[in-house]
Amino acid sequence: MNKIITIDKRKIGEGYSPFILAEMSGNHNQSIERAFSIIESAAECGCDGIKLQTYTPDTITLDIKEREFVVSDTSSLWYGESLYDLYGKAMTPWEWHKPIFDKCKELGLICFSTPFDETSVDFLEELNPPAYKIASFENIDMPLLKKVASLGKPVIMSTGMSTISELDESVQTLKDNGCKDIILLKCTSSYPASPENSNLTTIPHMRDLFDLQIGLSDHTLGIGASIASIALGASFIEKHFTLSRQEGGVDSAFSMEPDEMKMLVEESRRAWEAIGEIDYGGSEAEKPLRQFRRSIYIAEDMKAGDIFSTVNLRNIRPGLGLPPKFYEMLLGKKINKNAQKGTPMTWDLLG
Repeated sequence: MNKIITIDKRKIGEGYSPFILAEMSGNHNQSIERAFSIIESAAECGCDGIKLQTYTPDTITLDIKEREFVVSDTSSLWYGESLYDLYGKAMTPWEWHKPIFDKCKELGLICFSTPFDETSVDFLEELNPPAYKIASFENIDMPLLKKVASLGKPVIMSTGMSTISELDESVQTLKDNGCKDIILLKCTSSYPASPENSNLTTIPHMRDLFDLQIGLSDHTLGIGASIASIALGASFIEKHFTLSRQEGGVDSAFSMEPDEMKMLVEESRRAWEAIGEIDYGGSEAEKPLRQFRRSIYIAEDMKAGDIFSTVNLRNIRPGLGLPPKFYEMLLGKKINKNAQKGTPMTWDLLG
């Protein structure tokens, strides 16, 4: 059984509803007031937590505006932008972090971040986050993993494009360096991701392979993939969150709006509750309805000595008589006492 993980008193794993994390990313559009509005909306939607990303353009890339430092994929949301400029637009100013952490605490949201280098880890530790997130593109950065693991806090790591051997190395690195609580997130590293590329059946395979809690970092549109992942065992759902896609922002095109996020929170709980446990024979709620199943009834007034036939004996609702499986056996037999139409058939009527 996969270990139950606790993040700031919130338990994650079997027996607990999925943790729903709203990823703010750069959807604040460089406005701290908008960042606060996103946090307030996430709380209203019933999310468990808010996640930030902690970096500067200089800690994540080089200020070069040509060659491989420019997004060349024409299908990308960020086609033609230099990595340096893109990260400058998307970053959350470091001086905002404490006010954001404080706002989340005030509203009962768990707040933590994704560090992208060792300096951002040092900075975040000053805020004492309850956990750390490792992004899918950084999960092969062993120095970063060692640094985060050494803090002994839970680590949520997106898997992205990693092979099994790469994931095994990353997980082992975290464990070897002091991390005892790990959650892996199935993740498709395209923005937005398509449902057909989500391959959610990887979730139970990954859970069994690594014996860890598994979740989903979902970049698809809508809530379908997230709900499906819960049925496959996901205990943690991460979704990018914005107030309005129409207002734009670096990640807005594949981010959830408040009404969608609220629906995700509600439906994920319903999906989790519906999974339940292996059950046959009807639930407690169904037991009163057993009387409405079919059973054998006297269909015409009968006198002692009459012969049971297809006319005076029928399989009908309700279910207070003998089970229908005995119907053919009773045909041709005699009734031993008078019985009115509508009498449930019982063994003591058989002559």
